[in-house]
Amino acid sequence: MTPSDGELIAMVIAGKDQRAFSSLVTRHQSAVRAVLMRLCRNAALADDLAQETFIKAYNKISAYSGAGSFKAWLCRIAYTEFLMSARKRKAIDKTMEKLKAQPMETHQAPSDGGARVDLDRALATLGEEERVCVVLCYASGLSHSDAAEVTGLPLGTVKSHVNRGKGKLKAWFERKEAAA
Repeated sequence: MTPSDGELIAMVIAGKDQRAFSSLVTRHQSAVRAVLMRLCRNAALADDLAQETFIKAYNKISAYSGAGSFKAWLCRIAYTEFLMSARKRKAIDKTMEKLKAQPMETHQAPSDGGARVDLDRALATLGEEERVCVVLCYASGLSHSDAAEVTGLPLGTVKSHVNRGKGKLKAWFERKEAAA
């Protein structure tokens, strides 16, 4: 029987069980990396930030209260790492403009006829908070409550950002389809 996140966390806290933490990493690394990839739009930076996220999580795992999901707690750390990385580059606004202007780096050609690139272009048209909320709720599957916990925004604000973001994405794809 596969141990739950809570059981693995207890093993890590009780004895710094690296195998238990490795199981947590294996279970959640794809979600954390996907969030960071959508935020950064740079595979190398996303990998670096994911690694930093898990190092911080290991060092601070005793601070996890169990109040929300472990995945949301990890995403909160990942989001904080992303913000700290952006601040190191002078300011979040400059970083976001730079990222919007750059094409997304990929290691493989999209197998879906460019739909992935289109989604990244569409996401780049959203405001920062809208994009973050949409990515957290849809790309990583977090609930609105978990996304609010990750971003530190009120729940109603997260819901508004997601709703506005979905509307803008729908309009973007409709314009693209009409132009084709």
